[in-house]
Amino acid sequence: MAPVYQSLATKQVKRAWIVGMAVPRDGYGYWEVGSDGGLFAFGDVQFFGSMGGRSRNQPVVAMAATPDGNGYWEVAKDGGIFNFGDAPYYGSMGGQVLNKPIVSLESTPSGSGYWEIATDGGIFALGAAGFFGSMGGLPLVAPTVGMAST
Repeated sequence: MAPVYQSLATKQVKRAWIVGMAVPRDGYGYWEVGSDGGLFAFGDVQFFGSMGGRSRNQPVVAMAATPDGNGYWEVAKDGGIFNFGDAPYYGSMGGQVLNKPIVSLESTPSGSGYWEIATDGGIFALGAAGFFGSMGGLPLVAPTVGMAST
């Protein structure tokens, strides 16, 4: 059985919704990120910094962990990337004109890149992340809300 860690349900969190989480490959902890960029570490993961209390153009919407669990990225609604720990910066969509806002972020299995996805299904591949197509520009029944890599 997987260990159970404390959640933010027992903590007072103000000014932000929890909008994402990430788990390192060892599975012995996780991070939760708030829309204000604040980050909470549970289990055996470490805190490497966050955008909490720092200036951003848009709210944070998601996060992803490095494969070794020694870093993570936060992504904002405008595609801006914020890297912490050993997570390298490979670029971002921040400052670019987007058709729809970014809603999720996923790291490549090697950690050498990441993908951002927008609500219209548009994918943005950065670093060594491959681009394999997207739903951007195609009709969707509902907005895209997340993504996962293989």
